[in-house]
Amino acid sequence: MNERLQQLLNYTRREFFQRAGMGVGGAALTSLLANDLLAKTPSSANPMAARKSHFTPKAKNVIFLHMVGAPSHLDLYDAKPKLQELDGELVPDKLWEGLRLAFIREQPKLMGSPFAFKQQGEAGIPISELMPHLGSVSDELCMIHSLKTEHFNHAPAQLFFQTGFSRFGRPSLGSWVNYGLGSENSNLPGFVVLITGNVAGAGNSLWGSGFLPSIYQGVEFRSSGDPVLFLSNPKGMTGEDRKRIIDSVNHLNKVQLADIGDPEIATRINQYEMAYRMQSAVPELMDISGEPKHIHEQYGTQPGKASFANNCLLARRLVERGVRFVQLFDQGWDHHGSLVNGLKKKCKQVDQPIAALIQDLKQRGLLDDTLVVWGAEFGRTPMVQGDRKAPGRDHHKDAYTVWMAGGGVKRGFAFGKTDEIGFNVAENPMHVNDFHATLLHLLGMDHEQLTFKFQGLDMRITGVAGNVVPEIIA
Repeated sequence: MNERLQQLLNYTRREFFQRAGMGVGGAALTSLLANDLLAKTPSSANPMAARKSHFTPKAKNVIFLHMVGAPSHLDLYDAKPKLQELDGELVPDKLWEGLRLAFIREQPKLMGSPFAFKQQGEAGIPISELMPHLGSVSDELCMIHSLKTEHFNHAPAQLFFQTGFSRFGRPSLGSWVNYGLGSENSNLPGFVVLITGNVAGAGNSLWGSGFLPSIYQGVEFRSSGDPVLFLSNPKGMTGEDRKRIIDSVNHLNKVQLADIGDPEIATRINQYEMAYRMQSAVPELMDISGEPKHIHEQYGTQPGKASFANNCLLARRLVERGVRFVQLFDQGWDHHGSLVNGLKKKCKQVDQPIAALIQDLKQRGLLDDTLVVWGAEFGRTPMVQGDRKAPGRDHHKDAYTVWMAGGGVKRGFAFGKTDEIGFNVAENPMHVNDFHATLLHLLGMDHEQLTFKFQGLDMRITGVAGNVVPEIIA
């Protein structure tokens, strides 16, 4: 008798069921893993196709202005008369006991703002003299004076503000939006990043896709040279040559995608094809010289130069073309000393273009569908840091101000309140997780449903926290 057959006949009943069970279990596991992979694999046809939101959205696009380094909200938006009265006095013992700050080690003195505030617009929102142009559009703003975060060092706080976590490897807010809604323009990325100055301390993880397929990460557009690296054809290569190469490479990629099902292959296919389409779409987009003279005067733009004003105008041009999420990073707001001169300089750079952006969007009928967000990784202390001749403010995580405009938020509205010296939240606290949940809600997405399976868990930007704040929604 065949030796293999004799071996099978000699199996006991228990051995037979043990081996058979392992085989069935392996098949079941393989099936589950395959389904999991397919569930998170974008369509190879177009993984960036526009998708329906969970419910009717208030906004369709986002322009997110991140002031890197964290400006002092107490000198821009949160007027504190009592702090002015107490200027120069030691911070109360009950606040100082057990307090951890980034740099201040000895009990400091309180410092009132050296700048005057004025109630602006019909709503009477107080805004610093440093932001006169923003004051002219104050009735479009929804001020949030009670944001709280969990970190007082720049890199982890920046990551937390943009990804909901303080460690590297998580998808950014723009990537989640890109993943959830897709793009309305097949010739441009759904998530574009524009940077003024140096890159923030947390680096490109602030617009990274983390564990999401990399098709959803932000794409940095540059002010000089190729707007996107390696976008131009090499010398001696025509557009037809490039197209022929892309078609051949993607044919092989599609064969491999059908065989393996790796979502990164679908990303590669889409990025090759988009790069080819971007060769004509991006140069036209980035050339702002054709904008009317009054627009350049309104924004303070100078074609051909790198500036925050130019980036604000580009942000309008991007959302006008259907780009879903535009992220502007502006570096230089970390004022541990020379606060007065530093804030004057930075506000002069951003005040006019931000106000112009809001006005321009409104004039074009885009503000209702576009959510403009201004914020930073944390706020600043009401206590002085350093020499009183050139004072600064330390990092402060427990209470600070951000604002939104357009996109379904209440106009001329203030939410939340800090105590009389601006140290703690006194009314309506909003955690960064709540901030993310509310922003996604304005885009028609439930933050508890916008998930991605990773390492066996349904991951989301708000983790196991986050509540929508209905009070700020129009």
